[in-house]
Amino acid sequence: MSVRINDIAPNFTAPSTEGTLTFHDWIGDSYAVLFSHPKDFTPVCTTEFGAVSELAEEFAKRNTKVAGVSIDPVEHHLKWKADIEAYSGKPVTFPIFADDTLEIAKAYDMMPAGAVLPDGRTPADTATVRSTFIIGPDKKVRVMLIYPMSVGRNFQEILRALDAVRATDGAPFATPANWTPGDKVIVALSVPTDEAKARFPDLEIVLPYVRKTGLSG
Repeated sequence: MSVRINDIAPNFTAPSTEGTLTFHDWIGDSYAVLFSHPKDFTPVCTTEFGAVSELAEEFAKRNTKVAGVSIDPVEHHLKWKADIEAYSGKPVTFPIFADDTLEIAKAYDMMPAGAVLPDGRTPADTATVRSTFIIGPDKKVRVMLIYPMSVGRNFQEILRALDAVRATDGAPFATPANWTPGDKVIVALSVPTDEAKARFPDLEIVLPYVRKTGLSG
C-alpha cells in the first residue's frame, strides 16, 4: 500500500539502537524525519548517516527528531555506529531501527520494483531505496523524497524542505522555487488580494496570482 502526502504515517513498534520504540509515541509533539538506507557498512550510507550526525543540532533547533531504518539487525547497527562516528567526527545521537522482517519497508513502500520477498533475497533484490519522510506532530506525512541506491541524499535539501514545511504549517503561505529561510513566501490564493494587502503591508504583487511577503502574521 502506497504512502501519500497527508496520510497518517504508518505506526510501528520495532527494536532500535535506543531500545524498542513505538514510532508515533517516539515522535510525540515533534516533527520527525524517517530515512531508510540499503545496508549497514556500505559507503554511501556511511556518508549519509555521518551527514545526519553533523546536522543533529540543526534538527534539534527545529523541534525535529530523526531516525534511520534498515533491514539489518540492531547488533549490526551498534557496530556500524563506530564507523559513522569515525567518518563524521560526530556521535550518532538518533535511533536506527532494525527491520529484518521488512514490516517498516513494506508499510512505507520503500522497496524497489522487482524486489524478491522474502526467501532467496539478496541485497540487490531487497535493499530499500533511499526513502525520506518528513512527518508532522500530527503524524501526517508532509514530504517524501525518494532516491535510488546509487544516489546519495542531500541532507541540506531535507533540512530546507523541513524549514519550508514549518514556515507554511497552518499559515496561508507557500514557498517559491529555491526558497530558503529569510526569503519571501507566497501568499496563498485563498487570501483575496485586498485582505492580503491589509495583513501584509510589504506585499509584493509580482503577478495577480504571485503575491509575496516577508511577514508571517
